[in-house]
Amino acid sequence: MSLQLILAAILPALLLCLLMYFLDKYDREAFVPLVLSFALGMLCALPAVGIQWLAVKAGIEESNHIIFLLINVFIVVALSEEVVKLVVILLYPYRQSFFDEPLDGIVYMMMIGMGFAMVENLIYAQKFGMETTLVRSFTAVPAHAIFAVILGYFVGLSKFVELDKKRLIGKGLLITVLVHGIYDFFLLQEYYDWLMIFGLAVILLGFILSWKLIRVHQKRSPFFEEAGDKSQGSKIAGKENMETEELP
Repeated sequence: MSLQLILAAILPALLLCLLMYFLDKYDREAFVPLVLSFALGMLCALPAVGIQWLAVKAGIEESNHIIFLLINVFIVVALSEEVVKLVVILLYPYRQSFFDEPLDGIVYMMMIGMGFAMVENLIYAQKFGMETTLVRSFTAVPAHAIFAVILGYFVGLSKFVELDKKRLIGKGLLITVLVHGIYDFFLLQEYYDWLMIFGLAVILLGFILSWKLIRVHQKRSPFFEEAGDKSQGSKIAGKENMETEELP
């Protein structure tokens, strides 16, 4: 691959990581855990790619039948990808002392998701070239960022509640898989070209939702103080309220 193609494949993920780093403005994470999470995200792309390769061998991806399409987008792709990313965050950053506010769920899931997305983008770049890579820079990579924010929101929330940790994580995984699957369905279906517009609508609505979820966890941070406001920000001590809180 040319240097230009490699840069086109990796820059979108790196820029979104940088954006998330600056949005974590009240208690910015250390460089090493962020980089390690990103690297683990790259590694976890391998089992997901393996599962999808097996699906191709089984003929699931090639079938035009809507049942096989739904199995492919919701189970083979969405479920496998989100599960491997969830496993990474639960095994590493979630267990560490530096995971000390709900927003860290989004921050570290973003690093993992962007590591995953970068590897995926490099694979597509090698297979399909610059045009596909540039399209994915404005579609697939931002979509993975949206999935990371949604799942990270619930993972971060679960860390600081006494009860229903598994329920919150399960709920986040379910919602993320549904959003991921719906996005992939609209882009991969070959029945009507105009339905692809709804895939782009998922990205637009996903960005709006992601911004709201990030803002919720920013304000929930124990390190939060709004500019000009001398009052103390929302404390994690209000854990009981978190247990019943839903998506904004």
